[in-house]
Amino acid sequence: METNGIRRIGVVLKASSPEAVDLGRQLLVELARLGVEAVLDRESAKVVNGSDGPDRSELASLVDLIVVLGGDGTLLSVTRDRLDGTPILGINLGTLGFLTEHPAEALFPMLHAALDGRTRVEERERFEVSVLTPGEEPRVRHVLNDAVINKSALARMIHLSVHVNDDFVSRFRADGLIVATPTGSTAYNLSAGGPILYPTLGALTITPICPHTLTNRPIVLPIDSVVEIRLESHSEEVYLTLDGQEGFPLTPKDLVRVRRCDDPVLLVTTHERSFFQILHRKLKWGERGG
Repeated sequence: METNGIRRIGVVLKASSPEAVDLGRQLLVELARLGVEAVLDRESAKVVNGSDGPDRSELASLVDLIVVLGGDGTLLSVTRDRLDGTPILGINLGTLGFLTEHPAEALFPMLHAALDGRTRVEERERFEVSVLTPGEEPRVRHVLNDAVINKSALARMIHLSVHVNDDFVSRFRADGLIVATPTGSTAYNLSAGGPILYPTLGALTITPICPHTLTNRPIVLPIDSVVEIRLESHSEEVYLTLDGQEGFPLTPKDLVRVRRCDDPVLLVTTHERSFFQILHRKLKWGERGG
């Protein structure tokens, strides 16, 4: 079978989902039938067949395509590290499934379409987020959705100063601040009152969380803007959370720098559904209440 240059496919699944594990086993059988090598990451291999595999962070460098079986959280776990142009096909076995937009029944049709060259790849921008602390090595991570600075449940309102491209923007008194990619605009940003951005738009948004001053509204900036944030309040319960999966405590000594990553995420999709159809289906966007 013609495989459009795809010879090795990485498989990542939500290990705690029996449905994902079962579908993963079916996928391995189909790939063997097609003569395509399957590479499971270590966590997935352990639950599917008890074998070993590479670390998830290494998978993109070993394969031509990654298939993710799970929810958006599972897909985000794949996008933390270098991808170097390896596309990702997300199959939704979770709840909302904004990133893993294809249902389980679409797995094999989408797989065959990808192997035949009948799918398209959509480029999604992501951020490189650095935490700079004097006297320490920078902590650098990649995020597809957002970088969020917020307080714990018991902390008081926090004070943050924000610069963009070395220009002072504002001091925010709020529960926190969200810097979101276009992809992440429909995540926490949307819940906090931020705007929906078209996913391939060259922009980012800065959205305060419950600001003390109502004139501190969200702002949309070019995607190549360099955003720097510093904590000005001396609270010990402020955290930087990346894509809702990894976090660091912050102090006034730390500088958080958010900039465009030179290694975007490539999502496999089709021409069958538009972004607006996804908004209608997933968020009931624009629908009138009963």
